[in-house]
Amino acid sequence: MGKIWAGRTDGTVNKIADDFNSSISFDSRMYKEDITGSMAHAAMLGAKNIISEADADLIIDGLSGILSDLESGKLKIDFSAEDIHTFVEQTLTDRIGQAGKKLHTARSRNDQVALDLRLYLKNEADEVQKRLKELTAAVCEKANEYKSAVMPGYTHLQRAQPVTFGHHLMAYAMMLLRDIDRINDAKKRLLISPIGSCALAGTTYDTDRFFEAEKLGICEVSQNSIDGVSDRDFCVELCSALSLVMAHLSRFSEEIVLWSSWEFKFIELSDDFTTGSSIMPQKKNPDMAELVRGKTGRVYGDLIALLTMLKGLPLAYNKDMQEDKESIFDAFDTVKACLDVFAGMVNGITANTDNMLRAAKGGFINATDLADYLTKKGMPFREAYKLSGRIVSNCIKSGKTLDELSIDEYKEFSNAFESDLYEAIDLNTCVNSRNSFGGTCVTSVEKQIEYVENKIKK
Repeated sequence: MGKIWAGRTDGTVNKIADDFNSSISFDSRMYKEDITGSMAHAAMLGAKNIISEADADLIIDGLSGILSDLESGKLKIDFSAEDIHTFVEQTLTDRIGQAGKKLHTARSRNDQVALDLRLYLKNEADEVQKRLKELTAAVCEKANEYKSAVMPGYTHLQRAQPVTFGHHLMAYAMMLLRDIDRINDAKKRLLISPIGSCALAGTTYDTDRFFEAEKLGICEVSQNSIDGVSDRDFCVELCSALSLVMAHLSRFSEEIVLWSSWEFKFIELSDDFTTGSSIMPQKKNPDMAELVRGKTGRVYGDLIALLTMLKGLPLAYNKDMQEDKESIFDAFDTVKACLDVFAGMVNGITANTDNMLRAAKGGFINATDLADYLTKKGMPFREAYKLSGRIVSNCIKSGKTLDELSIDEYKEFSNAFESDLYEAIDLNTCVNSRNSFGGTCVTSVEKQIEYVENKIKK
């Protein structure tokens, strides 16, 4: 295909330079957005009498035919074209003749590509949000299944206080909910139409940018034509949101890897989302969780690439900005793939509640409740804290847990201890007495699940 910019030169470029400059290998995925954007542009040109209504109709019909043929497979993209815009425009001209050459009136590839990218990323953002909602629903379902299963909660990876497995899972549901919200917020700044900004300075034609934006379902247009074509902050913002999605998935993956190990044995992953070893027949490897954890760095790299690409660019458009697409496309592709596998992996988790409870009993994680018991008996908290620490130290030396000490042994430390102590430090009591808003008791977890499920329905 010839160069649409031939004129000042004859359009002949060294083959190596031409391949280096070409973007159709990756921007071809925006064919639908390029065509629908061009249809809106043609409609605006006809409505404003910049071209005749007949030519506008001919262009729109031609573009509609190209879209239909591409989606049916009847038409194949010619990867010798410089970019998807060139391919569509030249295919149109081949089909309808001279009228096709009028499509690019009052438009530049600068505002055209900025529009295509915004439209494409809007659809990609919708797809990620859909997958996030599916994963969040899966987490809620699993949390409801294990809302009363006691396990040790950790700080510094040391057993800290008793929680339920359902409560722990709902922490991830809250993170995912914010991820959905974050992408929603980024879409507000994504859905701003740059079309009509042209190369950078606007146009001498009497265009209607609002008409064109409305045709595309966009309510707002860029207020400054230079800004309209020269920034990709919307890519950075979306990639930042995707990076946080991956951060949350990576943390969840790390726990899945730990929990499914023989050292923890808190959960069993379904065979569908694990692999075996080529040499060790006993192995059941959490490869999907590990891959998600590994791919997190890839999305972070995409974010850094976008930031670095933008950081030194003078206004307005520079060819450096062609580097935006591969990074943001890769980030979306990676996140979608990770979310797809993650929902299935969560659905297939079976908790080993006996092991969880055993671990909870062995870590003195009811020591805080022991101190609280003394405080409620009138002892100042700092004294109760120190005394409880001494009792734990004594238990470690004697190889006992707090609930295995007799009441007489407790009274050697303080006469404040009574027989009601054992109920107070029972792990189920410890969990269900934490009934503060957002706490780990069963009724609180049920409210958290209800809250999240209502949110994702909206």
